[in-house]
Amino acid sequence: MDGTIALVGSGEFTASMDAVDRVLLLATGRERPRVVVLPTASWPDGEETFRRWAAQGEAHFAALGAEVEPVLVRGAEDANDPAAAAAIGEADLVYLSGGKPGHLLDALVEGAVGTALRAAHARGAVIAGCSAGAMVLAGHQLRSGGRSFARFPIGWRDALGLVPGTIVIPHYDAFPEPLAVAIALAAPADTLVLGIDEETALVGRDVAWSVHGRGRVTVWRGRHRDRLHAGDTLHLPGAAGLA
Repeated sequence: MDGTIALVGSGEFTASMDAVDRVLLLATGRERPRVVVLPTASWPDGEETFRRWAAQGEAHFAALGAEVEPVLVRGAEDANDPAAAAAIGEADLVYLSGGKPGHLLDALVEGAVGTALRAAHARGAVIAGCSAGAMVLAGHQLRSGGRSFARFPIGWRDALGLVPGTIVIPHYDAFPEPLAVAIALAAPADTLVLGIDEETALVGRDVAWSVHGRGRVTVWRGRHRDRLHAGDTLHLPGAAGLA
């Protein structure tokens, strides 16, 4: 059975997400879950930033009672590292932290590490992505423009597709909503645009998803907009992931 997925707007590895992360650890069904932290998206910001995210993730989940291993995949050049793929293959929870979504997708779209991530999800492991990590788990991802969030005219790449039929906009409460409207109107047919506020998560498996955290999830279906708050549920036809 496909495992639980968490799409997080921001706040990974901080106390603001403790309650959500405890839910994810519980969803593994393990007394002492094995967690892999994958800080790949932060690599374009430099080695120091990359290692800081790895260390922060390790400390955060260790404090919540997990066995944690940072997997230091920097980019596509590491995509076939057998040790990294093996670590993901043994994980109960894999957490993709934030940074540059295009770089992260380049690293995971091909190679053994991306294959291991998909296989982990298919066997029931929990997969969580924050910010860039959440964008990569969707069905489509905005084409980014260098260091900018999006490139104009608006275009799309196929993402990993663990949550098919969706596009994720993280940090939504810090995002100009007129741009979100433009993205929603340009989205591929039959695709939901999910705007996830900071320190907020959409969590679930199969078609049933629920909102956790302090903020909202904004759902765009073309021109139609819905706002969901903590405890609200969302039906995602054809999606893989959520409880």
